[in-house]
Amino acid sequence: MHLKRRGWGRAALGAACAVLFAASAHAFDLQGHRGARGLAPENTLEAVAKALEIGVSTLELDLGMSKDGVLVVHHDARLNPDLTRTPEGEFLIEVGPPLRTLTVAELKRYDVGRIKPGSRYAKTFPTQEARDGARIPTLEEVFALVARTGASHVRFNLETKLAPGSQDAPQPDVFAHAVAEAVRKAELVERVMVQSFDWRSLLILGTVEPRIRRACLTSEGRFDTMQRAVSGPSPWTAGLDIDDYGGSVPRLVRAANCQVWSPAFRDLTPERIREAKDHGLAVIPWTVNAPEDMAMLIDLGVDGLITDYPDRLRKVMAAKGLPLPPAALAR
Repeated sequence: MHLKRRGWGRAALGAACAVLFAASAHAFDLQGHRGARGLAPENTLEAVAKALEIGVSTLELDLGMSKDGVLVVHHDARLNPDLTRTPEGEFLIEVGPPLRTLTVAELKRYDVGRIKPGSRYAKTFPTQEARDGARIPTLEEVFALVARTGASHVRFNLETKLAPGSQDAPQPDVFAHAVAEAVRKAELVERVMVQSFDWRSLLILGTVEPRIRRACLTSEGRFDTMQRAVSGPSPWTAGLDIDDYGGSVPRLVRAANCQVWSPAFRDLTPERIREAKDHGLAVIPWTVNAPEDMAMLIDLGVDGLITDYPDRLRKVMAAKGLPLPPAALAR
């Protein structure tokens, strides 16, 4: 198992499970990544409907912004040629323009309902069912779809997609204000969490609308947002330097005033989970697709999991006796 590569021995795992299992025994958060990316075209209304049909507690979705200032649900700052077809049905031959240079009407001309055959992405998600005609939805359309199902238990985890130094995404303050306004307009403040690797938008959101929960995303692999032992803070952490917090990610997340820590799941250890809990943080790692990893993390006391395969996670949760969120049919 991946997690055992970090040196977790059987005795340590057993002790950690005994101490932490009780924390995962209630209100476990089953989050469908980009809706249900392993099963339906990511970040589309079709993926949202699939996740609702399976039964999730939270829809994890990515946010961008169009030229006319509308929040849209899409992962990439520029149109991805592995996912995007022209109105003539042809896949883009190269990376497309930034979302922020196209109006919603222009974005809606592209079909994002099928992965390009033969691409590495297609090989990664061979069970994803194509839905020709799927379009990039607006956040308002997603909210409306969930409302039509009557699934008032379903929450939203919205990721502001921006990166330090990039000119392809809106400025953090513009992004944060737009998200706060959209969530308030939909009367969903209590059901929305906002996450980001670039913590600038989170800190601003905490001032603009402190009632919205915030999750600090972190990565310490080849994509390293922590950048320990370098001069000055990481550009991803909004001016906070992990070296000023003893190299502790949970302490840094707490200093950023996030209520949730969402690390890459392979970055977790029992000790880190325990430390995060000691700092009052919920721990919801990304992106966990193997059932054995799901089971291990649940036993170690995480508060939820983000997965491309919510159907797999439901089976693991059921086997462990965890309450399952109800399904809902999109009409």
